[in-house]
Amino acid sequence: MAEGSFAGRLDPGLVETELKLTATSAGPLQRLAGMRQLGSMLLGPPQTVLELDRYLDTGDGRLAAAGWACRHRKRPGRHLISLKGPPAAATAGPRGAPGETLGGALHRRPEIEGPASARLDPRDWPASAARDRLLELTGGRQLQERLVLRQRRTERSVRDGLVRVGTLSLDRVSVVQHGAPIGRLWCVELELERTTAAPREGRMRRLLADLLAVGGLAIEPLTKLERAVALIDRVSA
Repeated sequence: MAEGSFAGRLDPGLVETELKLTATSAGPLQRLAGMRQLGSMLLGPPQTVLELDRYLDTGDGRLAAAGWACRHRKRPGRHLISLKGPPAAATAGPRGAPGETLGGALHRRPEIEGPASARLDPRDWPASAARDRLLELTGGRQLQERLVLRQRRTERSVRDGLVRVGTLSLDRVSVVQHGAPIGRLWCVELELERTTAAPREGRMRRLLADLLAVGGLAIEPLTKLERAVALIDRVSA
């Protein structure tokens, strides 16, 4: 079975669906942190946390070759492993797939998460579906650090009345490789709550329009890892 087909056997609740935007400064993130509403949606109180994300792969790049990414995240008192797979297939409607009609802002892909530890050997982590899938993808080979993202993340709940729609994340990111700072990214992500239903295109369009109306934001078709790799490549050229 091809690695990319794994998305087809995931429960819909394991598919991450989010809108991604980018900024060239912290200004738009500051405005979003201070707003009470995003269009008709209510925003919850901002909560800020410092995160250290280490992206891992085998020496021969097995995960990247299969279209998967492994993120080892450290938050105060917690380590979490996240496996993110190839883009999940979208169901095309009369006007095309949502990802196409939203200009590339909509990202849908399988994501499997589980507990980890400070060590980078999955065999030292508690048992989880994420650990098992990682060992399957790597064939048990040793993991190495590709790059590090140090980020200050501000999260706000997004609600339609009493119903939680998703989580708005405002990320100030420092890209680091081999201990050396490479550059900065300013990212805005709106992750929808996971349900068995496909995201409604009308709602996604409204949310995207409301985010762009804040000013200083642009649609981001790349993942955060892809942006960090592109930044490193530009600096190294």
